[in-house]
Amino acid sequence: MSGRVQIALAGAGLVGRWHADAILSMESEVALAAIVDPSPDGKAYADKVGVPWHGSLTELFGSERPDGVVVATPNQVHLENALECISVDCPVLIEKPIATSSDEAIQIVTAAREKRVPVLVGHHRRHNPIIRKAKSLIEEGRLGRITTVQSNCWLLKPEDYFSQAWRRAGGAGPVMVNAIHDLDLLRYLCGEVASVHAAASSAVRQFETEDTAAVLLVFESGALGTLSVSDTVASPWSWELTAGENSAYAATDQSCYLVGGTEASLSLPDARLWRHDGGGNWKDPIGFESQAVQKANPLAAQIRHFISVIEGEAEPLVSAEEGLNSLALAEAILQSAADGRAVTLESIPDPAASLA
Repeated sequence: MSGRVQIALAGAGLVGRWHADAILSMESEVALAAIVDPSPDGKAYADKVGVPWHGSLTELFGSERPDGVVVATPNQVHLENALECISVDCPVLIEKPIATSSDEAIQIVTAAREKRVPVLVGHHRRHNPIIRKAKSLIEEGRLGRITTVQSNCWLLKPEDYFSQAWRRAGGAGPVMVNAIHDLDLLRYLCGEVASVHAAASSAVRQFETEDTAAVLLVFESGALGTLSVSDTVASPWSWELTAGENSAYAATDQSCYLVGGTEASLSLPDARLWRHDGGGNWKDPIGFESQAVQKANPLAAQIRHFISVIEGEAEPLVSAEEGLNSLALAEAILQSAADGRAVTLESIPDPAASLA
């Protein structure tokens, strides 16, 4: 073993291999210590990249102790995997969502606090320099007071995407699978949400899960927001098709978020700050100032942050508590859509609170 940070990967599916690619691209800083995946494909992938293979985390921890583990296994085993890592004091980065329910997520939060083990959640978009710039502009007051925000997540998923039965079942629709990323960013940029009122439809595919949803969000600050999400729409207006994060998606020059303030508005991810000449009058000419943002791979940035957390140099940007908050918000939307009424979000522990 070298002196580099050793990170093992649990789950060698599509998303897991994205994480592996990020780790392997940073060989001077971190080493891929092992692949943990019981499938033959998982073992073949471990052989391909030349690292040890284990069929379970129990096997991994029985033979070696990596400095950290990335969990990219199916959502249904996130709780089990996270608790096993925490039990041996191993820092863990869990892919989103943190668990299949808030009740499960609370178990992870509680165990992490009791053992004082760092737990990060893979809402990687927060590590994108575009979002970090947007956060800075808002905190500096460049937009004035945030009054409203719009978020669009329109995708067109092919029919073969639904060949796996779980993708047609409740809880596997675009709210929980896709828009949970958008909800996390809305919370990050605009603050906590007090209540939601949502409607959902499965009119196109008529599966158990929704294929389209529309949401009104009331933020604790008094700001109002809307989220429109569908995986049945041929559209350029989604983070995947606008941010250029992943080469698997053909990038467009469109934006999918609009953040409105009393002094200026911000479109994302094109990072244009719009304001009137002379300020305060809609009849004055309006123009935009493009924000200089250097592109970077957010998955690699997330791994680099994980290293800093492992080495005690940083606190998690997206902690277990933050993952719980975003999951609870997505659950509230699905509950509102099912019940046909507004849902108030219950208070969740402050993610910045001490673990003491």
